[in-house]
Order: sequence, then structure tokens, then C-alpha cells
Amino acid sequence: MASIECGREAAKHFALARGYRNLNHGSYGTYPTAVRDVFRHYQEKIEARPDAFTRYEYREGLLDKSRAAIAQYVNAPVETCVLVPNTSYGIDSVLRNLTYSPNDYILSFNTIYGAFANTLQYLSETTPVKVHEINYTLPLEDELLCNAFEDAVKALTSYGKKPRIAVFDTINSLPGVRMPFEQLIKICKAHGVLSAVDGAHGVGMIPLDLTALDPDFFASNCHKWLYTPRGSALLYVPGRNQHLLRATFPTSFALGSSFAANFASMGTLDDNPYLCIPAALDWRKRITWEGKSGEEAIVGYMSSLARRGGNAVAELLGTEALENSERTLGDCSMTNIRLPLNFVALTGDDTDLAETIGQWMMRTMILECETAVNIMVYANAWWVRLSSQIYLTMDDFEHAGQLLQQVCSRAEEGEWKH
Repeated sequence: MASIECGREAAKHFALARGYRNLNHGSYGTYPTAVRDVFRHYQEKIEARPDAFTRYEYREGLLDKSRAAIAQYVNAPVETCVLVPNTSYGIDSVLRNLTYSPNDYILSFNTIYGAFANTLQYLSETTPVKVHEINYTLPLEDELLCNAFEDAVKALTSYGKKPRIAVFDTINSLPGVRMPFEQLIKICKAHGVLSAVDGAHGVGMIPLDLTALDPDFFASNCHKWLYTPRGSALLYVPGRNQHLLRATFPTSFALGSSFAANFASMGTLDDNPYLCIPAALDWRKRITWEGKSGEEAIVGYMSSLARRGGNAVAELLGTEALENSERTLGDCSMTNIRLPLNFVALTGDDTDLAETIGQWMMRTMILECETAVNIMVYANAWWVRLSSQIYLTMDDFEHAGQLLQQVCSRAEEGEWKH
């Protein structure tokens, strides 16, 4: 198969509308037309022979082929890997399966993904478990974050409490920064705390070796950065912990069977995205950049473009990218740029009003300007999260920066009120 160079050539292989600049790949992902063709092939097969395909072709071969492909990609034994609709399903399956005692605590950071924060609140209201949230403000050095985490574990233990499980990210969602997840996993091991890693922005964005990392639980979307259709995700559970996940949600027909069998039939879902994992991995091998190919080219191009593009947007806006002194926060394919707006002058420190203004700016960028970005309120400022991708170039970032200048001016003039 012919190679595909990152940038404008790669863009030809995606189905994005002409003129639509997708700098928010991190939210919903998208996939190349070659993978779309495989997806449609399986959709047609199941409609042609629903029973034959679902009962025998899918369950007795195709699903295991996809599991084997993703297991090899993340360097994990195939028996530790199952496929689920999304990361939320995977992490929720872990948290809701555990049995909690009155002294048990779940640890998290205040930047936890919102849906998981809601799950923890629900569990604290319906089970004996309590939640300990570690508050911090970015930018922060990795060492300080890890120290705060370990201090929290030690403090709970000293009071006779049991830190049962900790939930943290590979790449935080909003703001989109890399977390020191490798060190956090090690700290959990040292103190007997289960680690549940939210890797939603993990597979396909950064290199991952799950055998070396050895988390207790790990879930990651394939439909964000690996180029499979929505929704498909990996749930990794090493053998030592598989007995803890007794049920799926909804409960599988295979309850009580092996870990893999339990997750193989979870009701009537469109499981065809799972079957596209081998095609997505094969397509990724064709990508080239600066003499590199495959994963090295993809990861290298995206991380380089995120830094260069983010710096260009920050310069246009006269602000800065969210980064620490060691430049570890931006060691990924997303960048966060502060918008040049006076928070107090526009909102009077009203966070609800700030959210309204932020949502107006994001809607204007996406629907009116045809440029998808993610705008958030964080630390008394508005920030824009920009995703890098192999189909984007510096021109896309500069174009977004120019539009953001205009939209910020319109926000200052109060256009969001109308």
C-alpha cells in the first residue's frame, strides 16, 4: 500500500467537510475513509445474515481477532483485554463492581472527567465509600502533583482509613494536559491502592506498554486517536483483578464465565466498530513524516504540531500556552491557550456567566466559523483546547488563532447577550 504523508495529503483520506477545520479531534475523533469502508462492509454483512453473523462470525472469530490486535498494540496479554463502547463504560464497570466498606476511600483529582466525578458522587451516596478529592491548579510540576497524591494516601492511612482505589488520567481532558500517570501507578502499588487509569486520550496518541505500566485497571477509547468508528474502547484488567469484575452493565448473558466471555455479549449494541481495529492499525502503518513511518510518524507529527501550533496561536492572541517549567504538560497532542479576555471585567467573577460566554464563543467558532475548538473556563480565565492531528497543518492553527481574535473581540462587545 502507498504511503501517506502527514498534513494535506493525509487530510484527503478523511471525510471532513470542505472548509471545516477540526481542531477538536479530542472530543469525538474521526476515522479515515479506508476504515469507513471496512465498517460499512461489516454493517452490510450483519444485515444480510443477522443470526449467522452475530452468533458465529462475530463471536467465534472476528471479536477475538480485534482483541488480539489491540492487545498486541498495547503490549498486553490478549486474555487481559476486552472491548467496550467507551472509556466511561470501562471505568464505571470497575468502580461499580467493587464492594466497599465504611472506611474505604476513592481518591481522585479535581480535574477528573465530569462523568466520573458524578459516578463517585453517586457511589458515595449509595455505598459506604467516601471520596477524597485532591485539589490543585495548573500549571504544576509533576513532582508536586505526585507528592500531593502520596501525601493524601498517607494522611488517610494515618487516620485509619483505607484508600481503596484511585482514579486518574493519562491525558487530562479539560484542560488537555499530560498527567504523570506512570509515577501515580507506582505510588499506588507502593501503598496497596488500586489504580484505575482513565486513558480516554491514550491509545493512539501516546506510546503505551501496559505490561510495563501494570495498572490495576485501564480503559482507553479507540475511536478518539486510533481512528476507529464510535464507539469502541479497550478495557484492560490483569488476571489478578478479573475476579473483581463480576458483572457488566447491563449484565451479560455470560455472567460467571471468563472475563473475556462476560464482556463479549452485553446486549444489542452496534459492535461493528470493534471489528475495525485491525483495519485502523494497518492504515496507521502507511503514515509517514520526516523519514519516519507508522506510529513513530503519527505520534511525532501530532506532538510537534501541537506545540508549534499552540505557540503560534498564543503569539497571535498575546497570551500563553498552559505549561509547566519541565514542559511535561504539553507532551501530548493537545494544547491549551489562554484567551485574551478580562475575566473579572466581563463576568464580575460570576462563574455561571463565564460558562455562558465560553459556550457562546465555542458555538460561534464551530457553527459560524466552521472551526471546531473546545473552549473552557479554568482558573478564572477562558482557555481554548486545540487538538493536533495528522490531517492538520500550521495553517489550520493560525487560521483558528485569527478567528479566536475576532470572536474574543465580539465577546468583549457583549454579542453573547443577543
